[in-house]
Amino acid sequence: MAIPTLRQLEYLVAVVETGSITDAAARLRVSQPTLSQQLKSLERAVGTPLLERTPRGAHLTPAGRAFLPGARHALTGAERAAGAARAVADMVHGELHLAAVLSVALGVVPGVLAAWHRHHPRVDVVLHEYADLGSFARAVSDATADVALGPLPEGWEGPHHPLGTEEFVALVPPGDPLAGRVTVRLEELADRPWVQYGQNHALAATVERLCAEAGFTPHAAIRSTQTAAVPRLVAAGLGAGLVPANVLTPDFPGTALRLVPRRRRPLAVFTRPGPHPLIAEFVTTARDHARLTPEHLAERLA
Repeated sequence: MAIPTLRQLEYLVAVVETGSITDAAARLRVSQPTLSQQLKSLERAVGTPLLERTPRGAHLTPAGRAFLPGARHALTGAERAAGAARAVADMVHGELHLAAVLSVALGVVPGVLAAWHRHHPRVDVVLHEYADLGSFARAVSDATADVALGPLPEGWEGPHHPLGTEEFVALVPPGDPLAGRVTVRLEELADRPWVQYGQNHALAATVERLCAEAGFTPHAAIRSTQTAAVPRLVAAGLGAGLVPANVLTPDFPGTALRLVPRRRRPLAVFTRPGPHPLIAEFVTTARDHARLTPEHLAERLA
């Protein structure tokens, strides 16, 4: 027994919806003889007439009325299957724009992108790094970026998924009296010179807030707009510092001290509503592979 083709089902549905073979042929942009031939082949495959042809048009027979719901269901299923295949094809090639605050770009993003490229080697990623939270928040809302990793902007109403928390650590230079310790209370650093972030850097306000909560205002002996520069300046003996643990590399020569009480900030991955399947897949990768505590500090921060 022959199996009806999707094209034949499409032709039958078009005749039903237009009411005539002539109008259906015009909609489908095929000749009437071609359409009629395909409909006859369909009826032979089914084994019974599906259409009653009259001078006033074409109408379904009782068998045709029973056949029509299944025909429509098959066409809808084929469209869905094709859409799913196209979505997967779109995930094989393309370009993804990722926004990240600088500390996350240094410590979290490399591991996420390594995992991403293992499965999507032909999807190019453009990384946008932000020092201030205002620009970072606007990156996704104004479509500069497709997806973002970092602190969730205040009032964000779009899709978002928590990643965990990023821990802050105090830094002291080699040879400092506190260098032999594992923990420190932030107020113990109140009288020292500080290596602080530039005023427009997102972390400057965070450091000042955390110090204010500890009862003091840090004296910024030097300020830097570069997130990765602060640990190097501390290591050079220019003052104490407070940084997200993610910015520290294993070769940092100073000492990272766990704060008592601990200070952390939550991180998330977020997108605009209705993300493309490629973006949704990246969100899953970020949730599965974001490591928020550097391996070389895991024991100290345990």
